[in-house]
Amino acid sequence: MYKSIIRPFLFTKNAEAAHYFAFRWIKRLFNVPGAKAIAEGMYGYTNPKLASECFGLSFKNPVGLAAGFDKDAKISDELSAFGFGFIEIGTITPKPQEGNPKPRLFRLPDDKSLINRMGFNNQGLEAAIERLKVRKSDVLIGGNIGKNKVTPNEEAVNDYLICFKGLHPYVDYFVVNVSSPNTPNLRALQEKEPLKHILNSLQEAGKAFDQKKPILLKIAPDLSEDQLLDIVEIVEETGIDGVIATNTTISRDGLRTPSKTIKEIGAGGLSGQAVKERATEVISFLHKKSNGSFPIIGVGGIQTAKDAIDKLEAGASLVQVYSGFIYEGPGMVKRINKGIAQWKETKQ
Repeated sequence: MYKSIIRPFLFTKNAEAAHYFAFRWIKRLFNVPGAKAIAEGMYGYTNPKLASECFGLSFKNPVGLAAGFDKDAKISDELSAFGFGFIEIGTITPKPQEGNPKPRLFRLPDDKSLINRMGFNNQGLEAAIERLKVRKSDVLIGGNIGKNKVTPNEEAVNDYLICFKGLHPYVDYFVVNVSSPNTPNLRALQEKEPLKHILNSLQEAGKAFDQKKPILLKIAPDLSEDQLLDIVEIVEETGIDGVIATNTTISRDGLRTPSKTIKEIGAGGLSGQAVKERATEVISFLHKKSNGSFPIIGVGGIQTAKDAIDKLEAGASLVQVYSGFIYEGPGMVKRINKGIAQWKETKQ
């Protein structure tokens, strides 16, 4: 039904407008008594072969929802009914911000991909905390954190610390986002020294809490091999818990969408199947060069069980979806989990 009725209807709307239209309807439908149980019955899939331990957390399955979909933790309870093993909120910044001017989210149906230049639009840390305080589901929640656009890079560590300390009681793990292409100069924080400063500061701040929360780093797919080697070294030196590979790309190579359309869209990060191969290459490189010394969450172009398995075979411990969820609908999560369970059976 999603591909034949719901998606064609949503795709008649501006991409961002369709996103929030879907949010409103998900919220309304789940207010109907029994709706969540029905959704869980339709989209949930349980298999003990899918369960795993990763950076100290127990995951019921390895398929998560990437950051950017539920930026403000508005529907994490509802989304948990679609079979995800974990959900990542954000990117959260200390203060609310509007993000970049609209339009800023674009579909590339020929490539099953998206381009976005959202710019960390979110309602800020305090709004996210208030929602997380009253969440009802037990799905694992990751907090993806960033800096406000107006904060200079020299002071960026303060924004990350504010978000880390504020969200610490309410999320299960953290993701440091220094790799979005849509906040000016943000990617400069991926350089070795500023990145080590941020990560070491968060590690130190974490000591003030009774419970340790894992800290992961989300990296761009556009890093060179030398930069990726630096990432391996940084993870080892700072002692953080893992890496998410990868964020969106600024590359436009190999797209089926006409170049005229791409030029009209302009700047932004490309996600979906167009980044699938590069994301898998980065996962494989990191896994091999680190000798598998830290967990990797693989993300980028996952729309089928094979896409997910390719990431796992490359060295990922878990995977995340975003663009695929928009193109394939909620049934995709169950199909991927079933495929992974069958793959694991054949490995035994």
